[in-house]
Amino acid sequence: MKNSEILELTTEEVIARINEEKANLTKLKFAHTVSAIENPTRITKVRKDVARLNTELTKRKAEARASAATESASE
Repeated sequence: MKNSEILELTTEEVIARINEEKANLTKLKFAHTVSAIENPTRITKVRKDVARLNTELTKRKAEARASAATESASE
């Protein structure tokens, strides 16, 4: 998943996608533990996707807090 794709998602979609990717990561790790999966680099890719999604979610929360602080300061 590219950052441009993440930016197009709404905040609710980002949260849902984080949950989906975390579940996928858990399944991949379990499958790799039981028997070697065909492409173990998928684990790294999914882990990085989760990190990208979490970064975007944190950025959006910080922007929301900053805009709320700006609005309350201007009143």
